[in-house]
Amino acid sequence: MALLPILHYPDPRLHKVAKPVGVVDDRIRKLVADMAETMYEAPGIGLAATQVDVHRRVVVIDVSEEKNDLRILINPQLIAISDEQNTYEEGCLSVPGVYDEVERPAEVRVRALNLAGEQIEFDAEGLLAVCVQHEIDHLNGKVFVQHLSLLKQTRLKARLRKQERELVRA
Repeated sequence: MALLPILHYPDPRLHKVAKPVGVVDDRIRKLVADMAETMYEAPGIGLAATQVDVHRRVVVIDVSEEKNDLRILINPQLIAISDEQNTYEEGCLSVPGVYDEVERPAEVRVRALNLAGEQIEFDAEGLLAVCVQHEIDHLNGKVFVQHLSLLKQTRLKARLRKQERELVRA
């Protein structure tokens, strides 16, 4: 297993739409293992392949306190969403140090392939529902800050550019 470099917003590669996985093979299993190691080390609760510059529809998630409930979602899709909305404070490994409230459907039904290439379905609510939607957004080329107002997005981009310039000078 290997730690993978995580792309940081506003890197344009974060806006690429990921392609479906055709076959769950050893290459995909290695990617999943590396992504899981990277997510746990970061530390985070979810990671999409897009964030590590692999543009395939692969997600790893673990919202458990003990970090012992790894969920692997290959070609995930939302097949049902609730009308009820919830607001959660979200953060992202690709936007370190930035947290803001995002409104999303409170419950979702997810269909995906597992590591054996078998189709799975499950219902998610609470933090798991937020995480699944957040990671699927990544696969669709969308970063959580794009859910924020244009003013907040503009301020964030300016702050991140300033931080980048300061790092280059240091």
